[in-house]
Amino acid sequence: MDQDEIKSKVNELMHRSFEIPVEKLTPESKLMDELGLDSLDAVDMMVHLEDHLGVKVSSDKLSKIKTLQDVYELVAEAKRSESAIIG
Repeated sequence: MDQDEIKSKVNELMHRSFEIPVEKLTPESKLMDELGLDSLDAVDMMVHLEDHLGVKVSSDKLSKIKTLQDVYELVAEAKRSESAIIG
């Protein structure tokens, strides 16, 4: 899964799950300040990412996520780790 595909899938999930307008889903968007997510939503977002994208995210990394770009990078890192384990 390349970076564009990750961005597209994460944005689609954010739009469907949290009803965030697509035009607000930019890499620099701050999850809490600009997209209106709270800490419970952040946990819910990670559950959705795990369910829909098949990635495992540790809870310690969740606290470091501030922007949508952070989410993209976290998913990419999880996918790379998964490939390294499988490969």
